[in-house]
Amino acid sequence: MTNKAAGTIYPLAALRAVALHTQRLTAPLGASPAPTPDALVDLVTALGYVQIDTLNVVNRAHTVTLWARLGSYPLEALDALLYTAGQRRLYEGWGHAASIIPLAHYRYHRWRTDTAFSYNPGFHEWLDQAGNRERVEQTLERIRAEGALRVGDFEHEGPRRSAWYDWRPSKTALEALFAWGDLMVADRVAFQRVYDVKERVLPEWVDTTPVPDAEARRFCLEQAARALGVFDLRHLTFYAYMRAKPVRSELKALVAGGTLVEIQGESMQGVRTWVVHRDALPLLQRAAGGEIRARRTTFLAPFDSLLWAPGRDQVLWGFEQLLEAYKPASQRVYGYFCFPILHQDRLVGRFDPKLDRASGVLHLKALYLEPGVEPDDELVAGVATAMRDFLAWHAATGLEIEKSDPPAFGDGLMLTL
Repeated sequence: MTNKAAGTIYPLAALRAVALHTQRLTAPLGASPAPTPDALVDLVTALGYVQIDTLNVVNRAHTVTLWARLGSYPLEALDALLYTAGQRRLYEGWGHAASIIPLAHYRYHRWRTDTAFSYNPGFHEWLDQAGNRERVEQTLERIRAEGALRVGDFEHEGPRRSAWYDWRPSKTALEALFAWGDLMVADRVAFQRVYDVKERVLPEWVDTTPVPDAEARRFCLEQAARALGVFDLRHLTFYAYMRAKPVRSELKALVAGGTLVEIQGESMQGVRTWVVHRDALPLLQRAAGGEIRARRTTFLAPFDSLLWAPGRDQVLWGFEQLLEAYKPASQRVYGYFCFPILHQDRLVGRFDPKLDRASGVLHLKALYLEPGVEPDDELVAGVATAMRDFLAWHAATGLEIEKSDPPAFGDGLMLTL
């Protein structure tokens, strides 16, 4: 890269402030916009997409990503934006893995079926196997004729396909058609996808004009740059969910045009080169002058977009996000599905939650502070405020902390609640 902003070495506090501001994580709880449909769509648009997850130890991770920025909001409002005709402004598609994406950006994501560029599935090898092309055609024609269907509406004949979550052929055919854009998710029932042809799901107002793949990828890279705030190129391509080598030409074009700019800034590992979108330079200068500060205390879902870029949590915050749900219990360091705790501009700890929906009690199976973080009154008060809202949003009637390290943190939190 050759486009550089000369001179200044930006302090770590300013870089953190920008990274949190562009992710909508600086305003204190209660100062966010009211969680209207417009606010939900605006937030998803600012982030680019929100990664979907199926685990429901508490409310599912993608809904928590929105809660972390908006506070309590009705889950029905999000469902309406995704699945209700006349209100649909978001859709499920392949963005950063399976994601919630603004329908206004629909035409910029069609390139994601090209596995030479995208980490998302293309299903091309599966399609070439005997009988699968016919199965796909039959599946599409059946939905076109009968209307929206779930995987359970298809016979489960044939062997399972081990390469994709042990799926049976009917499920793989549906997912392939979904990945290629022939089918869309019209609804969810008990969180199972209900598939329909795109012509019956897409609102008439959605622009479906084809965009050249290179132009669409540049759009996604620029969108990711705005959402990240500060980054390196590896962070950028992974947030956009692109393979780095094939998009070198797109990156060079963004640099040559001055869209991406190199800066020097601090990190947890010393001064290093960072990259920003040119629109973030005034924001960075304001942050360096103390005008933008992170004042929010909240909890981040394991798939929160703040944490997507590999290694960025360590160089900006000295924090290592671990997803341990798919490890044997004996190999976990912190717990099954830990939520990082953001306090102002620091990632200060994490907890492993489990909501007992029968009793209404939220169990923290483990609660941790990072080494060197003291459970002072300000931190405990901030976490307590966030926890009250988190409990209310889940309609939880109580909180139990099974383990706290240090014990004083859990004790202080329970006393403050």
